[in-house]
This record gives sequence, C-alpha cells and structure tokens, in this order.
Amino acid sequence: MAKENNKIREVPQTEFQKTLLDAKESALKKYMKLVIGKKSLWALIKYEIIVTLFSWVPGALGYFLRKIFYPKLFKKCGKGVVFGKGLTIRHPFKIEIGDNVVIDDYCVLDAKGDTNEGIKIGNNVILARNTVVSCKGGNITIDDNTNISYNCIIHSESNVKLGKNILIAAYCYIIGGGMHSFERTDIPIIQQGSISKGIIIEDNCWLGADVKILDGVTLGKDSVVGAGSVVNKNIPPFSVCAGIPAKIIKNRLKSNSKSQ
Repeated sequence: MAKENNKIREVPQTEFQKTLLDAKESALKKYMKLVIGKKSLWALIKYEIIVTLFSWVPGALGYFLRKIFYPKLFKKCGKGVVFGKGLTIRHPFKIEIGDNVVIDDYCVLDAKGDTNEGIKIGNNVILARNTVVSCKGGNITIDDNTNISYNCIIHSESNVKLGKNILIAAYCYIIGGGMHSFERTDIPIIQQGSISKGIIIEDNCWLGADVKILDGVTLGKDSVVGAGSVVNKNIPPFSVCAGIPAKIIKNRLKSNSKSQ
C-alpha cells in the first residue's frame, strides 16, 4: 500500500501481479494457479515428473520420450504429435492437440484463465521454434494444416481464430487484446483494464514476415498481407494488402480475371 495526500490507496497492479504478489497464498498455491491451473495435487505431481524428466532431453531420444509421456499432460492429444525440447506448458488440461502436429523447440502453450476454454490446435499444424500461443483469459483456435513460423506470438484475451491452410512467416504478432482503457485520469492506466474484441483470420491466408494483426480485425479468406504491415481494420476476402496501416493494393480475383 502507498500513502498519498494522507489517504491510503492500492498500489497499481494488474491481475497477474496481484496473483504473484498475494501474501495470503503460499508459493505452492501461486505456482499451481499460474502453471497447472487447478488445485490438484495429482495434476501437479504428474506435471512435475513429466516435465522435469523429459523436457530437456536432446536428440531422437528426447523426441521419443516426449511422444510417449507428454500426451498425458493435455486434455486431448492426437496421434503422431512431435514435441520439441524446452517447451513451456501452462494450464495443460485446457489444451487440445490434433493429429500429426509439430511443436518445435522452446514453444509456449499457455491456456491460462479462470473460465476460458483454452487452446485448440487442429491436425497437421506446425508451430516453429520459439513461437508463443498464449491466452489471458481468452481462447485460441488454430485449424488444420496451418503453418506458423518461428518467433511468432498469438495472444488472446477473448477469442482468436485461425482458419485452415494459413501460412504465417516469422516474427508475426497476432494480438487479440491489450488495448488498455485510458479515459480516467484519477487512477493509473494499469488499473483501468483492457478491451478485447478478438481476431479472425479466415482460411488460406498468407502473412509475410513481421506482420502485426491488431485486435478487432477479421482478415478475409485467401488474403495476403505484405511483410512488415500493421493491420488495424477488416480486410475483405482475396485481398492483397500492405503498409502501416495496411491498405488494400489489389483484389486477387479481379487480377486473375484480367490476366485470363
């Protein structure tokens, strides 16, 4: 607590900070809430044994051991899933993984939230090295045959939905939330919460490297977004767009009809 004008007011904190700094809860309870997501001693023991023994193992042996033991962590896990080393997995009982999925080294799957459904990954999806798929009370769906390159971040405070056959190049950011309210001046922005409308990326889209998709955007099917672009408004299907903010350069259907 801090004194200001002879009045005691709460120190500005996010909900995440309050959880970490809550003096009323033990370190073990905080860990279970943030990492496991539920108060279950058996879930904690299972998680700790599997992650401690197998997360770091290199080479073919590591892939083999994780293929056997990691599926036991999740709500649902299909056949032929490849788990790289050094993965960060949080709230695994709210994560569903389809068949033949590749989750490369050092990826993050974080389904945290009190009432959300979490993360659903379809079949034949690839998450390349260092990619982060993170919920902050929201949901994330990645549909079949979508390929996400390395060092990408997908974040959701409400709902982020990626369709089928999407190609996402490296260093892309898909941020479903994080637009902080700032109307009030009597309290810090950190205490005013954030707004999240969600993001939809429809089937067959291609995002070039270092693209940012901001909250509230729907990217229409079969669209292309040029490298380095910032998309802050809806883009209709079959569009090619680029720039900061992204503007539509052409319509793929019209371009094809002219060339034929």
